[in-house]
Amino acid sequence: MSHTRLSLALDAPEALPVEGRIAVFRPTAESDLSLLPKERLHLIQGFRPDYDALTARGYTVSPAPEGSYAGAVVFLPRAKAEARALLAAACEGVAPGGVIWVDGMKTDGIDSVIKDVRAHLEISDPIAKAHGKIFSFSATSGALAAWAAKPMHPAEGFTTLPGVFSADGVDRGSALLAACLPEHLPAKMIDLGAGWGWLSAQVLAREGVESLDLVEAEHSALECSKMNISDPRARFIWGDVTHLKLENRPTGAVMNPPFHTSRTADPALGAAFIRSAAGLLSLSGTLWMVANRHLPYEAVLRETFHEVHEITPPTGRDGAFRIFRAERPIAHATKPGAAVQKPVSAPPKGRRVARTRR
Repeated sequence: MSHTRLSLALDAPEALPVEGRIAVFRPTAESDLSLLPKERLHLIQGFRPDYDALTARGYTVSPAPEGSYAGAVVFLPRAKAEARALLAAACEGVAPGGVIWVDGMKTDGIDSVIKDVRAHLEISDPIAKAHGKIFSFSATSGALAAWAAKPMHPAEGFTTLPGVFSADGVDRGSALLAACLPEHLPAKMIDLGAGWGWLSAQVLAREGVESLDLVEAEHSALECSKMNISDPRARFIWGDVTHLKLENRPTGAVMNPPFHTSRTADPALGAAFIRSAAGLLSLSGTLWMVANRHLPYEAVLRETFHEVHEITPPTGRDGAFRIFRAERPIAHATKPGAAVQKPVSAPPKGRRVARTRR
């Protein structure tokens, strides 16, 4: 949220309730929340890097709403279905008549959201500043109920939620990677950035697998994977792959790494995943990964593994993706994360949010 837009909004009479908790949906590590009453805020953020950063700043943060609120601020996400679900959650979670502020950039669809909300509720005059807008409306139970998050079924036996990466179907890169996996895999496997669990399910279907760690930064995606995979060999970890340290090293890894944290591609993110994979694996371990063909990941793989091979999918060379098998990590060539992430056996209940990966 722009500090300028927020400051202009808070100049309005009764801009915020004078008492009671205020929910802040989808703030990021870069969000300027200094004009809001810190001691009354409950931040709702399920992306682990942002969750950790906001917690370190002294805020109360949860991956999902908890209880009721006197008011709310919603940071508009890019995905329209997710944005609507967050607004519906705010409308139900805030006491009737409580103010809900909605802030977003034009590139993230704020104009469309204004039009959609106005069709159901009376809204304040939007304030435009810095390529975005902020507006408010009063919480009204049931007014946006049709926008509430609804489970989707992108493949037989799998469930996803709005905002989760590739929520409406199996990602083609993951499908290509699965087709290239050998029939027999190492005993201790890890899926880095496991999403809603489709690729992990393919790993568990291979021979030789005795355990599989699913590591995912998006809380909502991890919750979906728990619904989708009941295999007792699976262990679920809500964590940031780039700052992950495990007690026991896996012998094999798969990953379809993200390369977006916003609209701008960031190849450094995928490179960080590769370095983390090399740092986590045993020195005799193997990584199988898929990446968009235009991204410069082969050089990073060769810096961190002794052997790197490109695999041709059974259907032939793909114009958009490359599949790699990298073997035997190079000792001291990586920078493992400093914090140990423990498995999440009983995470907080409720809705979560997700970050665009690709």
